[in-house]
Amino acid sequence: MKLEMSTQMRMEQRMKLAPHMIQSMEILQLPILALQERIEQELNSNPVLEMAEPSNPEAPDSDGEQPQDNIGEKDLVVSTDNNKVEDFQRLDSLGDGFKDYMGQAGSFHKRTRTDGPDAKLQAIKNTAAPPQSLHDHLEEQWRLVEAEKPVKKAGGMIIDYLDNRGYLTVRLEQLHNKDRADFTIDDLKHALDLVQNLEPSGVGARDLKECLLIQMAQSSEDMTFESRLIAEHMDALLENRLPDIAKKMKCSVKAINLAVKRMSKLDTSPGLQIGPNRNHAITTDVIVEQLDDSADFTVRLADSDLPNLRVSKYYAKMAKDTKVSEKTKKFLQNNIRSAQWIMDAIEQRKNTLLKVTRAVVKYQRDFFEKGQLHLRPLPMSKVADDVGVHLATVSRAVAGKYVQCSQGILPLRKFFSGGTKDDNGDLYSWEAIRAKLRRIIDAEDKAKPLSDDQIRRKLAEAGINKLARRTVAKYRKLLNIPTARFRKKY
Repeated sequence: MKLEMSTQMRMEQRMKLAPHMIQSMEILQLPILALQERIEQELNSNPVLEMAEPSNPEAPDSDGEQPQDNIGEKDLVVSTDNNKVEDFQRLDSLGDGFKDYMGQAGSFHKRTRTDGPDAKLQAIKNTAAPPQSLHDHLEEQWRLVEAEKPVKKAGGMIIDYLDNRGYLTVRLEQLHNKDRADFTIDDLKHALDLVQNLEPSGVGARDLKECLLIQMAQSSEDMTFESRLIAEHMDALLENRLPDIAKKMKCSVKAINLAVKRMSKLDTSPGLQIGPNRNHAITTDVIVEQLDDSADFTVRLADSDLPNLRVSKYYAKMAKDTKVSEKTKKFLQNNIRSAQWIMDAIEQRKNTLLKVTRAVVKYQRDFFEKGQLHLRPLPMSKVADDVGVHLATVSRAVAGKYVQCSQGILPLRKFFSGGTKDDNGDLYSWEAIRAKLRRIIDAEDKAKPLSDDQIRRKLAEAGINKLARRTVAKYRKLLNIPTARFRKKY
């Protein structure tokens, strides 16, 4: 086979996205909190971008003033006349200008001591301390435990292997290294007993059964009956076989129900009580409100915390100054162009999000007026055609966004789903069908809960007769609703 190199020319067409188009798509996809962070980054990295201060109508408008001749910019040529009054006036004005310049340069001022509180120091004092981890919390307690040195080392290793829920997920035999003589298996068992006495109660357990028994043993209440119930009939209790348990324990089902109610106060994941809280608050992007005097809805953006951006007039003027070097002008022009792109992208995001939300309100009006059961199927392509944008633009616009309305704070993507028709020809989205299914289960007789096939027949009586039993079971699992056997109340 012969290998050789050759050159050739060919003509082809390729679609490439410009940098500002990529930036516009990224800005459109950002939620409100991420957008605030992105704006802060741009303000720190781009010197020509600044926040527009609110206009003060009482302040004099310097732009409206008539320009006056600046005698300080004239060439200083000492006149040969006798009085020379104008030359001395120009020298005095130069000194005044220098004083004004020094007055504006705050960094050159000598720092004076004030009796008022330091704002930065107060902010540092008011900042919340970072949350303590479960490991650090247990280590602080373990240092105060009195035990022999091998037991202390064994307890430290046990604490290292606890997960964030507070469970020991490895066997004690795995923690014992035969090549080391730091501690023995007996030391590990003794250390585990001591670790299980630490706070929070139930930490150090190896399974759910042990976790509950530890908490009941450390409880101030008498939970002897509950301890026996968990120790001897844990599996049957999880399978909701209460009559069998009552027969074996020679008690009533009512007593078992009361015990289950008391045990519901126990924590199955005690380690989660300590450590950082990872539940982030949801921030609304769009607000949908109904006018009091009419049936119309108003849509507005919840962007009051977003700063108003503008290009600095000083740098914009400098970029056009002929006395500025070409290197500086090119640097300023690039930053001005970047600032304009980010401002245009933010404005385009606002307009697109408003248009998409208004189209959603138009098609899902019954939902905003009547509730969850009236949510209709709505494909994104329908909204894209109504707004006049690409389907991918609608997908980016609703990603991670939340809308606040009379039904609560809901993800904007919730309003886009498929569905089916009932016998009357009315459309029902899958979300509305799941809400209907939950309502049927909530209204059932808990002594005789409905099976999946009975729920399917109930939905068919409501007009939704195209669902299979396995579809009902899938929706029930998505709603975290157990089967009929576990929903039964004795």
